[in-house]
Amino acid sequence: MNTVNSLIAATTFICVIFFITTDFLHLTIAAFLGALILIFVHIMTLNEAVNYIGQSFPTLALFFGVMVLVRAFEPTNIFAYLATKMVMLSKGEGKRLLLGIVAITTPICALLPNATTVMLLAPLIPPIATKIGIDFVPLLILMVFVANSSGLLTLVGDPATFIVGDAINLSFTDYLFRLSLGGAIAVFSIVLLLPVLFPKIWNRKFQNLEKLPQPQINHPRTLAIGGLIFAFVITFFIIGESLPLPVSPASVALLGAALALLLAHHSHIDSINNILRDLDWSTLLFFMSTFVLIGGLEKTGVINSLSIVLAALIGQNIALGSIILLFFVGLVSSVVPNIPLVVAMVPLLKQYLVNVGLVGAEILTPGFEGQLPIEVLPLFYAMMYGATLGGNGTLLGASSNIVAAGISEQNGRNISFKRFLKYGLPVMGVQLVTAAIYVGIVFLI
Repeated sequence: MNTVNSLIAATTFICVIFFITTDFLHLTIAAFLGALILIFVHIMTLNEAVNYIGQSFPTLALFFGVMVLVRAFEPTNIFAYLATKMVMLSKGEGKRLLLGIVAITTPICALLPNATTVMLLAPLIPPIATKIGIDFVPLLILMVFVANSSGLLTLVGDPATFIVGDAINLSFTDYLFRLSLGGAIAVFSIVLLLPVLFPKIWNRKFQNLEKLPQPQINHPRTLAIGGLIFAFVITFFIIGESLPLPVSPASVALLGAALALLLAHHSHIDSINNILRDLDWSTLLFFMSTFVLIGGLEKTGVINSLSIVLAALIGQNIALGSIILLFFVGLVSSVVPNIPLVVAMVPLLKQYLVNVGLVGAEILTPGFEGQLPIEVLPLFYAMMYGATLGGNGTLLGASSNIVAAGISEQNGRNISFKRFLKYGLPVMGVQLVTAAIYVGIVFLI
């Protein structure tokens, strides 16, 4: 019976990934149906499914809070204003426009989920590019490269990064000191590749800047107070976990969201119903469904079996395992969404470490709050880099890629898998190699 349950859980998970990667089903529908199949065939009970979701509440809380923060201040028009200023500052030079996209996208995506940022900024690119006479598709592709890469600058910049960091109890500040430099190198590698990837735009001189629409900031007083709320959230992201009474990033994001809702309501810039209605609920449901699917693999012993195979392949060689893992996860993440991938890999790695005797079995306990030995952490760091940077490889690699493709299609241009691949493969290749060098020098030598 256990073998049958394991087979059902594994087959369900593989089918979900297949339907997502082939775009046969929307990723949320595929994951949600997969989770419900496990419940209806009694692989797990509904209570067990809810418990698996509850074990990952920090991820859900963080991204719910950030979504509310972003949506609450959308009526101020700040994002349209920044996008237009970016083009105006280019002064008619293509190279400055490309560098401007990097400059405006990087800091935003360091603190907000990359797909959310692309949803806000990408719709502004096609009309602006059309007015100045250039192809907007390369600009959208560049934006998603930067959005995915800059997610490595902070612990909260990318869902995959936060999921792994939360699993090993990595604080926001520790992440800044240990791993942010790797994210900065990833972004810098894109800057170096700009003349090679986009030579026509890099060397282009364009006119008609005076014809661009000039959006104005709405509700400036409300936006100023909102800036204070953002500053509060960022500050407590950095110092919250080091306070005498620690405050987690998820708690900070939720408090920031509550303050943003309060401000939006009392300033009358939008209604609470409109703000909550416009949140990306499908992504949150996708998160929850994925946690249930991985719970099924854990409960039926599939993850334990895979961890035994991993232990046989690399033994206790953490250095070799980290480099192999970085490239393996990176390549898989280029065709499989990184969220279900890292959710599956975290318990697999923990079980592997227990099997080879490098850590005790207590790390497998739900809600484990201890610290892993420093010598095994490069495995998890490598997984962060691989999962995030691998998303730049193909059109299917990250949710922000799909968002940008949809926006491009709405504006009359299709981003084909092949066209994205032409840009994505060299970017992913360079970034994975530089990440491997960084991990090797900083953590393994």
